[in-house]
Amino acid sequence: MRAILKAALNAAYGGYAVLVGLTVTALTLPLLAVTPGLRRRRQLARSGARLIFLLIGARLVVEGETHMPRGQAIVVANHASYLDGIILQGALPPDFGFVIKQEVTRVPLVHLLLRRIGSQFVDRFTTSGRLRDARRLVRLASDGKALAFFPEGTFGPQPGLRPFKLGAFTAAARARAPVVPVIITGARQMLPAGRLLPRPGRVHVRVEPPIQPGELGELDARALLEAARQRILAHLDEPDLERSGDA
Repeated sequence: MRAILKAALNAAYGGYAVLVGLTVTALTLPLLAVTPGLRRRRQLARSGARLIFLLIGARLVVEGETHMPRGQAIVVANHASYLDGIILQGALPPDFGFVIKQEVTRVPLVHLLLRRIGSQFVDRFTTSGRLRDARRLVRLASDGKALAFFPEGTFGPQPGLRPFKLGAFTAAARARAPVVPVIITGARQMLPAGRLLPRPGRVHVRVEPPIQPGELGELDARALLEAARQRILAHLDEPDLERSGDA
């Protein structure tokens, strides 16, 4: 009986959380469509993300906000749940454009929201598209823009940090931009892969001190990747799936 009651309560919470997310998004989209100024739109989206977590009773705790550089920066965060994008939107200052897989452009309303806050969409499947998008991201970073990546590229049901793709770190190396490792915990417990409805929980975001250009000696994209990955692993409390071969 207790297990049945718990399952019913979790289902009710999950349905409520989805309803809140859809309602806040539906209210935010028209405002994003008419609000002038990219920073204002990002601030609006940030407020909407924070409102979602407030209304569903899931605390969004951000630690180390003072480590975030102003202006040019590359944020790299671990990826464990569909909640991660909303979490980073609520946690980061309204200076960051998200780098997102191009497949998201097939979802009309989500695509509109992300485009209005200056997200960058990248091709993961064709060589010409990857090269084109890599050059575009290097230009943006070189122009002083702040970009946020999930360098694992995807997530799955197995806890752990997957291998990182090199794109974010190539952009940082070529633009000589600081790399800021960010660790998200709690999202996998709230909404793991394969689950439709979120469960009650708490989300913690830790911002690590930036890895400055030249700090590792000769600036190299792979060296930046390894340094950022080790910083994230040190605070993630999940296994290294690259080292274990289980990714």
